[in-house]
Amino acid sequence: MYRIVNKKSLNPTVTMMDIEAPLVAAKAKAGQFIILRVDCEGERIPLTVAGYDRERGTVRIIFQIVGATTAKLNAKRVGEYIEDFVGPLGKPTELDGLKEVCIVGGGVGCAIALPVAMALKEAGCKVTSIIGFRNRDLLILEDEFRAVSDELFVMTDDGSYGREGNVCVPLNEMFESGKRFDKVITIGPLIMMKFVVAATRPTGIPCDVSMNPIMIDGTGMCGGCRLTLNVDGKKVTKFACVDGPDFNGYEVDFDEAMSRGRMYSSFERHAYESTCNLLNKEVK
Repeated sequence: MYRIVNKKSLNPTVTMMDIEAPLVAAKAKAGQFIILRVDCEGERIPLTVAGYDRERGTVRIIFQIVGATTAKLNAKRVGEYIEDFVGPLGKPTELDGLKEVCIVGGGVGCAIALPVAMALKEAGCKVTSIIGFRNRDLLILEDEFRAVSDELFVMTDDGSYGREGNVCVPLNEMFESGKRFDKVITIGPLIMMKFVVAATRPTGIPCDVSMNPIMIDGTGMCGGCRLTLNVDGKKVTKFACVDGPDFNGYEVDFDEAMSRGRMYSSFERHAYESTCNLLNKEVK
C-alpha cells in the first residue's frame, strides 16, 4: 500500500498528488512512468512521473480526471492509500549533449514536459518552453515552467490568457526567424504532437514525442501499447512501455495511434459515469 502525502487541485479537471514510494523515488528519472491500481479490484493505468523527492521518498503524479480510475483516484484523500504503485518504467528521456532545446507541452501533457525541462535546465541547457491550453481555466504549471525556462510562451486557443492560438504559432515564428535548436521535444494530445512534428520536419531538427497509449502490464507482454513506426520505409512495431515512451516523432504513425486510442471510448465513458454515480452515493 502507498500513502498519499499531498494532494492539490491544479484546475477543475487536473489533480496533483505526492505518493510515498521510496523505492520508486530512488531510481525515477525524467520521462519515465509508473503503473498504479487504486484498489485491489481496480484497473492498471500508467501515469508519468511528474517529479520526485529522493530524500522524502515521494513521487509526484499529475492526472486528468477523464475515466473511472482517475475519478476513484481523485476521490482519495491525504493520508489514505492506493493499492499498487509500480515503477519506474520506460526509458528516461535522453538529455546528453543537448545545449538548446524547445519543449512544447499541451494541456495535461505539460505535467510530463515539466520534469524534462527541469532536468535539461539542471544540465545547463538553454530551454525554450511553449505551453498551450484551450482556455485560461485549464492553465497549469505556468510558474514552474517560467522558473526553468529561458523563454516561455503561454498559448490559449481562445486568447483568454497569454497569446491566442495553438503551440505551433510561436514555434513557426521562431523557425521563420532562423531560430535553431538541438532538439524539439513535444508532449501532449496526439493531434497536437502530430502538428508540432509537421511544423518541425522542414527544419530537419530532431523532434521527439512522448507516447502514452493504453497499457496493462508495462513490460511489453500484453501488446496493448503497440505503435507503428515508419523506419527507412519499413513499418516497425514498437511498444511504448519498454521501447519508449519517447520516440522519434518523424517515424510515428499518428493516424493509427489516434484510431487505436478511440477504440474503447464508449466503454470508458460508461465506466466513468458508473463510477461517478457510485462516488456521489457514497458522499451522500
